[in-house]
Amino acid sequence: MARITALIENAGQVLTCARDAADLVGARTNTVVAISGDTIAAVGTIDEITAAHDIGGVERIDAKGGMVMPGFVDCHTHLVFHKSRVEEYAQKVTGRSAAEIKAMGIPTGISATARMMREATKDQLADSAAERLEHMLSHGTTTVESKSGYGLNTATEIKMLEVNAMLAARQPIEIVSTFLGAHEFPDDKPREAYIAEILDEMIPEVARRGLAEFNDVYCDDGYYTIEESRKILQTGLDHGLKIKIHTDAYSHIGGSALAAGMKAVSADHMNYTDPSEYPLLRDAGVVCVVMPGLDFAVGHKRPFDARALMDAGVIVALATDMCPGCWLESMPFVMQLACRLYGFSPAEAIRAGTLHAAMALDRCDRLGSLEPGKQADIAIFPYDRYEDMAYRLGRGRARMVLKAGRIVFDGA
Repeated sequence: MARITALIENAGQVLTCARDAADLVGARTNTVVAISGDTIAAVGTIDEITAAHDIGGVERIDAKGGMVMPGFVDCHTHLVFHKSRVEEYAQKVTGRSAAEIKAMGIPTGISATARMMREATKDQLADSAAERLEHMLSHGTTTVESKSGYGLNTATEIKMLEVNAMLAARQPIEIVSTFLGAHEFPDDKPREAYIAEILDEMIPEVARRGLAEFNDVYCDDGYYTIEESRKILQTGLDHGLKIKIHTDAYSHIGGSALAAGMKAVSADHMNYTDPSEYPLLRDAGVVCVVMPGLDFAVGHKRPFDARALMDAGVIVALATDMCPGCWLESMPFVMQLACRLYGFSPAEAIRAGTLHAAMALDRCDRLGSLEPGKQADIAIFPYDRYEDMAYRLGRGRARMVLKAGRIVFDGA
């Protein structure tokens, strides 16, 4: 019998988000969560818990009538960057094109961030990213995927991944590291030479040093072709890096079919994915990560049609896409945008930001739901019912957050 170390009680609602939950979120009342060390020991009524466990002397955590749920898993971010692109954003919201903004002398896009990155120290990058993580934690996020991709040379890509390791050691949010050298092409090197650098230098070094779990590529018109993407992803796979892919964000060149054929863990963006590819993604078990915050921030001309993808049986996850072009730290705000802009129900949005997002990081065996044996990553919100997550626009600060059974944020 597991020794109970803490008990979360007095919850108005507990959301388990279990895989078999008929309502998708497993909403329960008169329910407590029992924690043993860093894992969930049991979820049930207080009578059920006391009948099976000794709870004498345990830490009592008062949910104060709030909603208890799994911590959010933010499964697609570009967390590590230097400075910002606020001047570019301020001009874009007035309707100016990228060409017009460049003519004004304002640096734009991924290459602009890459130039800033090369002058930054690891400590500067870690300090700025840690501040963003503090805000993410206060909004109930307990796991964050963090990509490289703003270096566009071996030294800076490695530096970004080393910052991920620094962040994992200095703050409580779990950091999942992804190599994305194939994010754009640098200004100072020919296309073929840069691809050779990714294949022959970056991927082997990242794998040798264990700096990333995933290998990602931006497969879209104007970025990496299908064949270039296939070669980069296969090289990563040969070095033990699991597959992710940015695709179909602004055009359709077949990236989703490539993701299905290579059994990627996730395919992300998906604005232009063709319906004929939905069954391929579903049958291959590819999780599709969609980001309403990015569509909102860039004023996307073709916002994602999430309803059709979900109706086709594809597993859909939500993420912030935190980056210089979409400075978004709140997963609750992502839920609100998903419901209003993408047609998610509140239950679908919460599940997409917890269990499905954990699946997009190949971690659903231990994260994303409140079930016995899983890690005790838990967020408590001051809501009477889970629909408030979508209803209370602009809100979303957690009352308390636990990571691996330990209180890491207390907003009371």
